[in-house]
Amino acid sequence: MKNLPLSFLVALLLGAATTQVHAQSKEVEAVINGLRPAVSLEGAPPTLYTLTDEMRKLHVPGVSIAVIHDGKVAWSQGFGIAGPSGHAVTSQTMFQAGSVSKPVAAMAALHLVDEGKLSLDTPVNDTLKSWKLPDNAFTKVTPVTLRLLLSHTAGTTVHGFQGYAADQKVPPLVSVLNGIPPANSPPVVVDQPVGTNYRYSGGGYAIVQQMMIDSTGKTFPDILDQTVLKPIGMSHSSFSQPLDQRFQNVAQPFDNKGVAIAGGAHSYPEMAAAGLWTTAPDLAAYVLEVQKALNGKSNVLSVAMAREMLKKGKGDSSLAFRIGGSDKGPYFYHDGSNAGYKATIVGYAYSGDGAVILTNGDQGFQLGNEILRSVAAAYNWPDFHSIERRAVTLPTSQLAPFAGTFTIPDLGDFEIRMEGDQLVAEIWKGVVDPLYASSPKDFFLTSQALQLNFTDADHGTISLDDFHAEFARAHR
Repeated sequence: MKNLPLSFLVALLLGAATTQVHAQSKEVEAVINGLRPAVSLEGAPPTLYTLTDEMRKLHVPGVSIAVIHDGKVAWSQGFGIAGPSGHAVTSQTMFQAGSVSKPVAAMAALHLVDEGKLSLDTPVNDTLKSWKLPDNAFTKVTPVTLRLLLSHTAGTTVHGFQGYAADQKVPPLVSVLNGIPPANSPPVVVDQPVGTNYRYSGGGYAIVQQMMIDSTGKTFPDILDQTVLKPIGMSHSSFSQPLDQRFQNVAQPFDNKGVAIAGGAHSYPEMAAAGLWTTAPDLAAYVLEVQKALNGKSNVLSVAMAREMLKKGKGDSSLAFRIGGSDKGPYFYHDGSNAGYKATIVGYAYSGDGAVILTNGDQGFQLGNEILRSVAAAYNWPDFHSIERRAVTLPTSQLAPFAGTFTIPDLGDFEIRMEGDQLVAEIWKGVVDPLYASSPKDFFLTSQALQLNFTDADHGTISLDDFHAEFARAHR
């Protein structure tokens, strides 16, 4: 099979998986045949996709899904292929989970708080031994604490980490924190008032990782094994970087064109932020453990700590998750993005429902959201449904002035161009979406809930969920 085209292997294995699922459950069939875009057009019939078609379209070779219903794993299933050799994804195939590592690491940190080995509210430098967070005018006014780091409100820098390819030297964590080569990220410092604003910081979780190491004298993978993974029964999960060779059923990463990433998976010494290898059923067990902890049935967290973990703060962030839903039906959510891997987990705090989606393609985030909306529809969840927007028809003469290349400061460029009489947008490199007008100056995508609002043909604002940024035409 090694000489067959990747697209053929995907089609072959997806077909087999779909046939198998058909015999298992109507709910499973409803999920894999009911994928939905983020936005539906007002007055148009509902748009539904099949998992097979969307995996091909988005160049995502493999997906693993686990659905939680009524406090147990209702089903878990692998689809597609795990790597260039063509071996099939199963429910036991391991993926990198990216930033979904953070809530798992947070549970371990809170377990250590329960044990009295860490404190939520003492200055972090009281715990840190191998490295100290540099003091400055901000930290002197308000010291950084574990609580603030876990909730992304400590004012720490470094949004995320790109990892290290197979041919690159992997730095120790202290070098990452100091931003010293071979680290490929800047130093982790505090550069804004502490405790005042939500700002996502993988760098903050790198500090948490060092705190856990210094407070226990153990390696980070050992800490996680002993406090979270083994007690929950996550036997196909590990924070070892690179992954321990005893694990063989492993998905390989692919870029947004479906090309295997050279050298395979990147290594992430920033393990608390991005280092988890796991399976969909293992992460489902983690979601269930959070739900159990709220009911006093966890061996990992006390009820009081579980409630603290899910208490919504600034930016709808808790000590581990983003919190959404209603007061009566809140859910906890996190997604993850490593090179060639995208992941999503969600759990309802009290209904016993949730889902886990792991992919090995760089367009897996969009696919994961489409699957999540399908799960929400199949299981009658109150959230995660397509939103409806009204599109208006504009003549080409009104659309053409908005074509061009635009720059978002500190993030890069995106392109808008005319294809026939339709505007299309390439917001993410290699991903082209139709652009719909809601007014002569306002446009939106349907694949994701992204909007472009122009003040004139050269300037505007881009919005996606809670992200907002100004952009301007790039003059070259």
